[in-house]
Amino acid sequence: MDKIRILVVDDEIRMRKLVGDLLKKENYNVLEAEDGVEALHLFFDEKNIDLILCDVMMPRMDGFEVVKEIRKYSKVPIIMLTAKGDESDELTGFHLGADEYISKPFNSKILLARVGAILRRSNSLAAGEMIRSGGIELDIAAHEARIDGKNIDLSYKEFELLTYFMQNQSYALSREKILNNVWKYDYLGDVRTIDTHVKKLRNKLGEKGKYIRTIWGMGYKFEPDEY
Repeated sequence: MDKIRILVVDDEIRMRKLVGDLLKKENYNVLEAEDGVEALHLFFDEKNIDLILCDVMMPRMDGFEVVKEIRKYSKVPIIMLTAKGDESDELTGFHLGADEYISKPFNSKILLARVGAILRRSNSLAAGEMIRSGGIELDIAAHEARIDGKNIDLSYKEFELLTYFMQNQSYALSREKILNNVWKYDYLGDVRTIDTHVKKLRNKLGEKGKYIRTIWGMGYKFEPDEY
């Protein structure tokens, strides 16, 4: 079986080496780019990158621009790495389609755990399954979502979130439970990131966004009108 290929994007040589060495010890195939422009060239030339670890602040093209450009063509999982702790930067990354956000300096075990978790989720979603409810259809193998037969564009994390909601139809789900089951690790950030993702998901679902009902003081519940 081919090794999993991870693209590490950072303008600091020391950081690329640190992250690259950690990943290589776990038997990942690591590619490196020193800025956003080189990252895009590598991504589109190689065509089979499984995961991207991308710094935010870089010359020529920053990490946000990299995510924005890649999301026009691919759902590949993207983890943002940044020295900044500003919540607005984190929200910007999520809005553009990033799947995870890790602040520097980070614990090497935490980084590897998140990489492993997101790759496992990506592989499991590719296993093949169809989920249908309330006029919404999820094709897990193709990673496609449709409303009344029409495709809608969801980020990797939005697709996972909707999958979890639909698999647990009619159950009230706390924010903590959603984090533990969708993010698959003890999330170090604010649980309000769930609210950000739900808001974006509702907007993309249009009229069917109302199926994701808010349970005040707790979390959310997916409940179509027909249920």
